[in-house]
Amino acid sequence: METILLNTEGHVATITINRPKALNALSTQVLSELNTALDEVNANKDVYCLIITGAGDKSFVAGADIAEMKDKSAEEAAEYGAFGNEVFRKIETFRCPVIAAINGFALGGGCELAMSCDIRLAADSAVFGQPEVGLGITPGFGGTQRLARLVGAGIAKEMIFTARNIKADRAFAIGLVNALYPLDELMNQALKMANGIAKNAPIAVANAKRAINEGTQVDIDSGIKTEVKEFADCFNSEDQTYGMTCFLEKVKEKNFSNK
Repeated sequence: METILLNTEGHVATITINRPKALNALSTQVLSELNTALDEVNANKDVYCLIITGAGDKSFVAGADIAEMKDKSAEEAAEYGAFGNEVFRKIETFRCPVIAAINGFALGGGCELAMSCDIRLAADSAVFGQPEVGLGITPGFGGTQRLARLVGAGIAKEMIFTARNIKADRAFAIGLVNALYPLDELMNQALKMANGIAKNAPIAVANAKRAINEGTQVDIDSGIKTEVKEFADCFNSEDQTYGMTCFLEKVKEKNFSNK
């Protein structure tokens, strides 16, 4: 892969979008290689958490590749939007938690990529925005859908209609990101959280993610049915017996088998 770096240490994988000279803009090649990298991580059952970040210290992802998009027909734009959404939906429904380590600009497609992740940690110098209407288009990789779900329709409409960027402290205040760190601490904090997640039972974490994702899209009674289903499924795993035995025997250091 030319535009994606993939690294795995222990139970944590890191995908880095590596086009720093283009501020890590999302070309078709980047999306295709990101899709391939996600499939590689998914195939490695020893990975219990994934981090996505951008190369360099300026940009997470500054947006989609405008030069590539400019002369697309409506039909070509539909294909491009559909593919971007397919990749981002793969992240959103990925079998393990995905943390976005947002190290700079997260604009347009970059903001949409971050929103497809489960948890967003950002450098205190990061900048967020959905500037598409200033370019004559709408957000096309899920921005109109996820932003409203994360921060509420009013703030989402303000950000999208005005096309104004917001700084990291504002993104934190509206709930767009979970936490802010100095840039030089960001990856260490992301790895610390990822490794903390990876210490827990992977099947239980995956089931909890699925229950949250599915439950927030339906009424609460339907969501509770999903929760009960995922809860009961854990009792088919060796990790459930092991984890509860460790608790009863006061064993603090656990080593779940993902079985």
